[in-house]
Amino acid sequence: MKKWLKTLKKVGSAAADNVGFLLGALACVAAVLAIAVLAETLIRKAHAKKGDRETEASRESFKLRRMTLIAMLTAVAIVLMMFEFPVPFIPPFYKMDFSELPIIIGAFAMGPVAGVIMEFLKILLNLLFTGTGTAFVGEFANFIMGCCFIVPASVLYYAHKTKKMSRIGLGVGCVAVTVCSCLLNAYLLLPTYGKLFHMDLDVIIGMGAEKNAGIKTLTTFIIYGVAPFNLIKYGLVSTVTIFIYKHISRLLKKQA
Repeated sequence: MKKWLKTLKKVGSAAADNVGFLLGALACVAAVLAIAVLAETLIRKAHAKKGDRETEASRESFKLRRMTLIAMLTAVAIVLMMFEFPVPFIPPFYKMDFSELPIIIGAFAMGPVAGVIMEFLKILLNLLFTGTGTAFVGEFANFIMGCCFIVPASVLYYAHKTKKMSRIGLGVGCVAVTVCSCLLNAYLLLPTYGKLFHMDLDVIIGMGAEKNAGIKTLTTFIIYGVAPFNLIKYGLVSTVTIFIYKHISRLLKKQA
């Protein structure tokens, strides 16, 4: 209990010291959630026009089942987040984990809104239990990158639930998260991190150069560090999802 309170105090202190960035991050969270809600609403209306109507009882049953599954899959994601590991030729502060796997599975089963909610809860609970060592920059990056992958993939699959569309959605998600990650790291995340911790960008680039000789400038840092990291991470998550989703989805349906 004392350890948890100490962590909570540390998070509160970091929030007080970095109010501007935190407010901007929360605004991004709200924007991402709004996009997911809009997309899911439009898809449901399109399905309703085709005659795929839900009864009131089925809607209530779905809401209850969704809350249960969100809690369960978020818990799995938090556990997987603890098992992070480095990639040999990638800058050391980029760590690989498979916490997006249960979230993309949940988003496929329940829609993009559920995916965004699980991603947010994963980050929030991880903050409360472990605190932040990046003044929220790392947590914000984790949330935004996760959503850049989950939202387009789940929106496409939610619109047309076929095996082909699941693969297309995952492919689009991988491309989207890689492009967004490159842009955000170059123009927001790395400069913000350097500013908060009083580090020159050259120092951060130098840390990357220690792992990959091809990294010499910010541009090469993005090309040889950020881009391959995201392609590897989300490519692996996508591959595993393709192989296990159908089997897992049958188990999820039994939770109703």
